[in-house]
Amino acid sequence: MRPESKNGTSGEGLLVPMAWMYAEYIADELLRTGDLMPPTTLEFRAGRDALALTIFLSDGAVGGARVVARLDEWLALTAYNTRWREWVCRRLDQLQEREDGNGPDLPLARTAWRWLEETELLAADLDAVVPGVVPEVEDGPQVWTPAWQLGLPLGHLAITLF
Repeated sequence: MRPESKNGTSGEGLLVPMAWMYAEYIADELLRTGDLMPPTTLEFRAGRDALALTIFLSDGAVGGARVVARLDEWLALTAYNTRWREWVCRRLDQLQEREDGNGPDLPLARTAWRWLEETELLAADLDAVVPGVVPEVEDGPQVWTPAWQLGLPLGHLAITLF
């Protein structure tokens, strides 16, 4: 069961999205620990959102030493050539059906997913790189890439460096 809290004592207070907020916190800490890029960049946000979705949709974040136990699972989910996008869509749909859209966490997860899918970031065109050939220009060819395609490997690398 996902941790939720109500603000107030009347029982009809505002639901606080604790599971999503905690998943975002863990993702943020993993990326900051990896020191891969400044936290003010869109690339950092893409990595944080991709990791937060992975953590949240893999049945929620856990605290303390149990985070370390989940790292292998998160590594497998974010590995190259997995069907992560399809997994995210399927898990979001399953949560929608199970919670009937009433939980406070699901709208935040859907917003993060929408941003990752609809936002494109300029990144190195890895398909244009020829193995064994060093490009003459430092930057090399670039291509517009959906944010999740950039954020997912960043998140995976951050987990690996942890």
